[in-house]
Amino acid sequence: MPRNDNNNTGGAGKTRAAGSRIPGAGSGRGRTSETGKGGTDPAGKISETGKAGTDPAGKISETGKGGTDPAGKISEAGKAGTDPAGKTGRAGETGRATSPATVILKKGKEQSIRRYHPWIFSGAISSVSGNPKEGDVAEIYAWDKTYLATGHWAPGSIAVRILSFEKCSIDREFFRKRLADAFRYRINSGIAGRSDTNVWRLVHGEGDGLPGLVVDIYGSVAVLQAHTAGFWHIRQMIADLIPEVTGGLVTAVYDKSEGTLPFMAKLNPVNGYLAGGLAGDLSGGLAGDPSGGLVGKGTVVTENGFKFRIDWEKGQKTGFFIDQRDSRSLLRQYSNGRKVLNMFGYTGGFSVYAMSNASLVHTVDSSAAATALADENINLNFGDDSRHRSFTADAFGFLSGMDREYDLIILDPPAFAKHQTALNQALQGYRRLNAMAIQKIKPGGILFTFSCSQVVSRDDFRRSVFVAAANTGRNVRILHQTGQPADHPVNIYHPESEYLKGLVLYIE
Repeated sequence: MPRNDNNNTGGAGKTRAAGSRIPGAGSGRGRTSETGKGGTDPAGKISETGKAGTDPAGKISETGKGGTDPAGKISEAGKAGTDPAGKTGRAGETGRATSPATVILKKGKEQSIRRYHPWIFSGAISSVSGNPKEGDVAEIYAWDKTYLATGHWAPGSIAVRILSFEKCSIDREFFRKRLADAFRYRINSGIAGRSDTNVWRLVHGEGDGLPGLVVDIYGSVAVLQAHTAGFWHIRQMIADLIPEVTGGLVTAVYDKSEGTLPFMAKLNPVNGYLAGGLAGDLSGGLAGDPSGGLVGKGTVVTENGFKFRIDWEKGQKTGFFIDQRDSRSLLRQYSNGRKVLNMFGYTGGFSVYAMSNASLVHTVDSSAAATALADENINLNFGDDSRHRSFTADAFGFLSGMDREYDLIILDPPAFAKHQTALNQALQGYRRLNAMAIQKIKPGGILFTFSCSQVVSRDDFRRSVFVAAANTGRNVRILHQTGQPADHPVNIYHPESEYLKGLVLYIE
């Protein structure tokens, strides 16, 4: 699920000025969604859930209705929502029924589901029975009543986000197994359980078979973001399961879904703790602090041995851009002895890594809150080191006013496009930004440049950087092509979950 989640999930993405990732700064550029993106099938085409093909197994009755449990009870508000048989229907809210709704697809619209794509578009649906509310569990059937999948219903373009392609009970045990699988994957891939890193992503939406859910880990605290009503309704159950599946590693769970849920769902979410409590020093702050109270708050986590102060309550996203961990590590291979410019620096993640061996590091962000946090993170790791300086400035203005004084530049802007309609404008923005950096960097310089816009494909981004380089007339080589780390997995059947792409360039 993608960094500012306001794509097709319907999230009410916060706005900020050019050069900033701090909420409320003003430009309307947000990190793109990591769940609920796009609208393409695995073949890259616009889809309403595909075509053709039937499965002789698992047909339902001629009425097309789902089964009901006459003994089914309504669960407590916000809890698991299971009936005595262990099945879930309408997400476990008081007053919500427990039997799944039934969705019948139009003839020939099941192909992408048979290729395990986890979205069903509204145009593929023939009929819906059971009067589902947003977030209810729905069973999906082909036109001939053959069972296909089960997922969360929503009254939008993406009508169903699929949880399972096998008929099963979508209950507490189902989610416990999915969360346990996600945790085991992080352990086996060498991300969780490290002594030098305690910040990582536990759940990445479709990449972990839980479309609409993001969970990030900061030490002993998990920060949960629901991007769909389905997961918001069962947020308490998810919060109760996380400490269990992590073996007590997590002791507190904070729900930060206010800015990520569909606005039209009218859920009126309020951020707060679902389990545990204040795990760090969330009081205080500094007098006259330009960060608006962020500096001196939160808790300190470690990534590859570097320290970062995180405030999941007020910080951008869940508190930190975890998805750039691998690229931050790669930066150290090239920053030795160089003068480094970190544009759109936010809280200084790239700057901290560069300070390990660079001769000079400058952090630029349009938000004073961001640069104040960047300064604090530098101080946490290097004390009052004169090699670092931060600037509160517009990115384009800063680049246009500088000369060839830096020999390593990082461009990691917020999303320039959140929807397909903004694609052309976004590509123009990437061309302009990269052309300025390529033109202004010293000969022999290194450029790290990224796009987190999901609607911008890897080919689109590379083509934009190519045009930017050609317009400068400088000779440019590609050193690396980068992406998101292993704890932000890409479901091979859901190419939309690959949102972060980057290039590392050598400029003569």
